[in-house]
Amino acid sequence: MKFKRLAAAVMAATMCGSLFVGCGNAKKDDTAAGEEKITATIKVWGCAEDQADENGKWLQTMCDQFNSEHPDWDLTFEYGVCSEQDAGKIVPQDPENSGDVYFFANDQLQTLVDANAIAKLGGETADYVKKTNSDAIVDSVSVDGAVYGVPFTTNTWFMYYDKSKFTDSDVKSLDKMLQKDKVAFNITEGWYMSSFFLANGCTYFGKDGKDNSAGVDISGDKGTQATQAMVSLVNNPNFVNDLQGVGIAGLRDGSVGAYFSGSWDYKSVKEILGDKFGAVSLPTVKIGGKDKQMLAFAGSKAIAVNPNCKYQQVAVALAKYLGSKDAQKKHYELRGVIPCNTELLATDEVKKDALVTAQNDTFNKTSVIQPTVTGMNDYWAPAQNFAKAIVNGEITADNAAAKTQDFYKQINTSIAK
Repeated sequence: MKFKRLAAAVMAATMCGSLFVGCGNAKKDDTAAGEEKITATIKVWGCAEDQADENGKWLQTMCDQFNSEHPDWDLTFEYGVCSEQDAGKIVPQDPENSGDVYFFANDQLQTLVDANAIAKLGGETADYVKKTNSDAIVDSVSVDGAVYGVPFTTNTWFMYYDKSKFTDSDVKSLDKMLQKDKVAFNITEGWYMSSFFLANGCTYFGKDGKDNSAGVDISGDKGTQATQAMVSLVNNPNFVNDLQGVGIAGLRDGSVGAYFSGSWDYKSVKEILGDKFGAVSLPTVKIGGKDKQMLAFAGSKAIAVNPNCKYQQVAVALAKYLGSKDAQKKHYELRGVIPCNTELLATDEVKKDALVTAQNDTFNKTSVIQPTVTGMNDYWAPAQNFAKAIVNGEITADNAAAKTQDFYKQINTSIAK
């Protein structure tokens, strides 16, 4: 479930490519009375977890239900394994032979639009998206006012913690937590590291994140102070750099009291902590001598329709169905995928879930919508290298200004304007 860029693209391409069967493999019977008769083979690409036996084969189950609810359509589904984070890499390579309906992470939206690999959604489907989601969610799947996906979950990260080690007051401040126990944070991953820059007023591609020419503004004191705060964090004896599962392993053996991650780790963390389980939105952190609210990149995952699919009517209806309230409810029950449907979020079952509260509080209060412009693709690798230099001691409080300025120049030179 991780909303990250790192993925085994070659493996995903192999798995997806094994199921290339055209949506055009279909026929109509226009002479039938009533609704138009359609017989079609539809390719549906989703992550392996949604198709696994242990998760109730959510995707296959939903597609079968969809089929039964459309008696005039005789549909055969060809399933491909292609995760949301891989879609932006795989689908643009060969849109015509990719999934007719597929799942994607919204940070890939502009790439998919540029490749003519994703269809605009209009009419009642676009209206449905707007009526059943928050404005921020709708905006996350829109370009120039046009809706391109049916959202089914929010995506961001928050903080898990051991309630026996931290109080409700402690978890509001990262600095207070570091005075009491060890905290694991993946500083060397740009997705997490960026929270310090965002907290101190730095901007990514303009105020709304949609101006590619604006680049990443971490210049001046705001960037330097954020870098110094990261240096201070790394030098704190209670800081644990969360690499290769160190954080969650620390929760398991008791050597770590808190861990920043997302809903994909919920089952493991809940099993480890039991009654001591805690989950909250992001704390504040000292930057430039002041408490600043940490801000996570956030977005959504959604269902897309391939514009190359011959039977758009079927593909659009299926995408809407897979992102519907009932489908999201089943997704939540089977895999713990947090819904974004506003009506479902208002139910008692969902509202009382600490996991849902932590993710939604983060999305609504302590996050910034991750830019979908293509320039973000040129940010991640330099950001990771910059963070590694902090961890390795190459960047210090003394040289933070110069190093941050170098980083600023590097990322904005590489970004295609």
